Amino acid sequence: MSLSFHSNKECLYLQVYEHYKNLIMERRIPAGSRMPSLRKCSAELKLSRTTIENAYLQLAADGYIVARAQSGYYVTNIAEQKPVSTTSWHANLPSIQYDFASNGVDHESFRFDLWQRYIKSALRQSDRLLSYGEPQGEADLRQVLADYIRQRRNVNCSADDIVIGAGVQSILNLLCPLIHDRKTVSFPNASFVQGSTIFSDYGFEVQYRNKDCDVIYVSPAHMTKWGEIMPVSRRMELVHYAAAKGSLIIEDDFENEFVYFQRPTPSLFNLAGGHGVVYIGSFSRLLLPSIRLSFMVLPPSLSRKYAAVAERYSQTASKAEQIALCQFIRDGHLTSQTKKLKKLYAQKLKALENEVRNTFGSNCTIQTGAAGTSLALTIPYARTGLELKKEARMHGMSLLILEENAATITILLSCSSITTDDFAPACQLLSQLLNK
Repeated sequence: MSLSFHSNKECLYLQVYEHYKNLIMERRIPAGSRMPSLRKCSAELKLSRTTIENAYLQLAADGYIVARAQSGYYVTNIAEQKPVSTTSWHANLPSIQYDFASNGVDHESFRFDLWQRYIKSALRQSDRLLSYGEPQGEADLRQVLADYIRQRRNVNCSADDIVIGAGVQSILNLLCPLIHDRKTVSFPNASFVQGSTIFSDYGFEVQYRNKDCDVIYVSPAHMTKWGEIMPVSRRMELVHYAAAKGSLIIEDDFENEFVYFQRPTPSLFNLAGGHGVVYIGSFSRLLLPSIRLSFMVLPPSLSRKYAAVAERYSQTASKAEQIALCQFIRDGHLTSQTKKLKKLYAQKLKALENEVRNTFGSNCTIQTGAAGTSLALTIPYARTGLELKKEARMHGMSLLILEENAATITILLSCSSITTDDFAPACQLLSQLLNK
């Protein structure tokens, strides 16, 4: 494959996206064809795998390809459904007014002025910024994180056990080579495409809900999208079973900060005594999704393996943001931010639940958990979820369909990116669409 791409890194993935979109719409890649693997495409185009993956994810989001578990990406029949056009199908749609599907954050939840001060302070440290970041992450931030998670999650580790990266995918790209001797990985479900894709690219056989796999990926504080939490009894059972089988647990502690209605449960890392568990944390929900800072805590055996190869890798996270976050945490702002968000989202989720009950009455079933920012609404509906999503989008509403059958549909409603004042009109609009 001989192609030329402009060197602007910010638009490279869009160039790859447009290239494959045109091939698909011109039927030069027929419907049902398997797309080149991320690794193969990266090698052929001489671009990073992250660039290719971002392009594929955008193609999937726009309906040009679809991911199949343990198999890869396949071309849909979208070219047969619409004429070839360089104009995106959603170009003329209204802007989203009611965003029930977003994993974003409430605009009022974050003090942009405060964060700007810390970024400006970091940018004044000119001597530090003249060099590349440490491959493992800035030492002072790793020490602050070690203290923070010991106090907040009882995760006892040293700064040398922590590895920082720009998002969970970057972290997994560092982890997979360390555990290449393992062959199978299990995820709770197929929704975490970004994670399963990384493992698949490294040759792992991806399975679901199979505790006999070599690697078990779990999010104990986010077992379901509506916030169910893994109880302590199941955590203990998983830790003991994995230890007996010699399996590695990857604990993605996503949304552990948003536990409203019960005391936070112990981390798997803590219950396992720091052995056989990789602990992953992120700040996208506490701060902003655009602040791409995540970290993992490696158990002793993997920490030693990483130390031996650390210098082969470059740091993917912004050095300036690492410096800013370090001081932000030291000054106590992350702790106060967590308290603020727990109160904010607990109130918003309760208000959304009340509004949904007032709107749909006894005609619906509502599922909520002890954490998170979403609820699941199950309601009678005779048409397809795709029809509902498209109709909602035409009216400026974004929805995420969890499940559908001949008689009912289950919709995930997130309160994080929609204002409380918009709950009533949004629910009324949703009711009208469901009753059409």
